[in-house]
Amino acid sequence: MTAYPEGAPCWADAMFPDVGAAKDFYGELLGWTFTEGAPEFGGYTQAYSDGKAVAAVVPRPPDMAGQPPAWNLYLASPDAAATAERIRSAGGTLVMEPMEVGPFGTMAAAQDPGGVYFSVWQPGGHAGFEKTGEPGAFCWAEVTTRDADKADAFFPAVFPYEVKKMADDAIDFHVWELGGEPLLGRLKMGPDFPAEVPPHVNVYFAVEDCDAAVATVQRLGGSLLFGPMTSPFGRFATVTDPQGAALSVIDLSTTEGEMPEMGADVA
Repeated sequence: MTAYPEGAPCWADAMFPDVGAAKDFYGELLGWTFTEGAPEFGGYTQAYSDGKAVAAVVPRPPDMAGQPPAWNLYLASPDAAATAERIRSAGGTLVMEPMEVGPFGTMAAAQDPGGVYFSVWQPGGHAGFEKTGEPGAFCWAEVTTRDADKADAFFPAVFPYEVKKMADDAIDFHVWELGGEPLLGRLKMGPDFPAEVPPHVNVYFAVEDCDAAVATVQRLGGSLLFGPMTSPFGRFATVTDPQGAALSVIDLSTTEGEMPEMGADVA
């Protein structure tokens, strides 16, 4: 597999206090199978859909015991050190300096000036997702923040995004593209978001049937936060797994309404 273009979502993982429970939950919800966690890499456990790598679940280390589980999105970089410098220059915070991960690649972790956490991945032997846009795999993500102006200034300064604004007065939403191809969304959190919800990257996984997926989440001890709702992009819902990690599930084949217009490019 060739490397993903700079700034493209290329991998996702999450740390859990109970990795066995996470494997059981996501195995049933998304049909994932798992490798054995590698002790030399902290028990890092890759998930597969149809034999293709789609994500990973990780034991939460003792020094992070107070940190709630959350899905973490990696953005591709040809040079993690150079990306780290741009993160600093644009006002972001390096949570973890670029670090080689065996022969697999180099990673860094960061926050934008509004507190949105994300990671950077410079591929070595591991290029990232082997499957996207199909049931059981990553298909979309949105930077979800109250400080939209900070995100709008930061991310296009770090990555070579072309920015489009959705022409809809009811929602403050940008689409970040590369070569005209949509890669990520940016959603400004409104008053409907509870105050305790921090800024975050909302990761979407595709499913065959959104309503059936929500029923599975609830049966297995997770919670429904929003939806299901049918949109021009698909029928989706936002949920939490039983350990509290939030994610969205979307049936890309069930759509309703006209695709929204995008305004002029945002400078």
